[in-house]
Amino acid sequence: MSSFSRLVRFLAKDGKIYYGDAILPSGDNDLARTAQAKVIRGSPWGRYEITDQIADVRLLLAPLAREDTGTVRCLGLNYEQHAKESGMPIPQYPVLFYKPVTSVGGPFDNIPVSLMAQEAEGLDYECELVVVVGHEARDVSESEALNYVAGYAVGNDVSHREWQLKRGGGQWSHGKGFDGWAPFGPGIVSSKLIKDPENLKISTKVNGKTVQDSTTKDLIFGVAKTIALLSRGTTLLPGDLIFTGTPQGVGSGRKPPLWLKDGDVVDVSLEQVGTCTNEVEFVKSRSKL
Repeated sequence: MSSFSRLVRFLAKDGKIYYGDAILPSGDNDLARTAQAKVIRGSPWGRYEITDQIADVRLLLAPLAREDTGTVRCLGLNYEQHAKESGMPIPQYPVLFYKPVTSVGGPFDNIPVSLMAQEAEGLDYECELVVVVGHEARDVSESEALNYVAGYAVGNDVSHREWQLKRGGGQWSHGKGFDGWAPFGPGIVSSKLIKDPENLKISTKVNGKTVQDSTTKDLIFGVAKTIALLSRGTTLLPGDLIFTGTPQGVGSGRKPPLWLKDGDVVDVSLEQVGTCTNEVEFVKSRSKL
């Protein structure tokens, strides 16, 4: 059984939703420009088949369906320069927090900002390398850790600093876990294609202006070390996501702060993967049951 190279999940022009192995022009690595894909039959975490059926892509969706998405783990202060701009010491152990699976969004979904999150300023962006676990992992060694990775994506750890730091009771998840606040994609590039995840350019643009521009070389806890540490006494499962932290340049680190506003367009990009483009949408009314 062959394995995927660039996994995408998409709404096809025939109106159906498929998993697929993206077909890109030679020399183009941006999965956001995927126009066609070979249809995949089956779950990415079970037995699946890459067929010869080629489907035309209408819209790229979150790379994993809800039922195929596991725990969403996130690291804070995991880039040295970001820790410095935050005025925080370099962490000796990973700063771990979680987002609910309902925070996961697609590469072109709007970022919904609820009425609760509109009560104060503080809406911020964070481009991140996202690791997708492909095999059950527990107590794995650092030297073997990358063997448990299915692939990599780029994500935005959307954050509200007021709810994260002042109203969160000392815990970060409240200010980072709102619905749709973990868009990622545009797809998942196999670890067999990205051999060194700690040598990738990563960046953010807000309304076309670059606000973060760094490289994963600045990671404090690299991918292998992170997996080894997080799997000690805790089982990582296929479909688990690990948002690995953000580089310097976040809105809260600027003077004056650069907070996201209704209608802002945020692009987060990762070399060899592509770009997620998400528009900030302030919700105008409360959700109805």
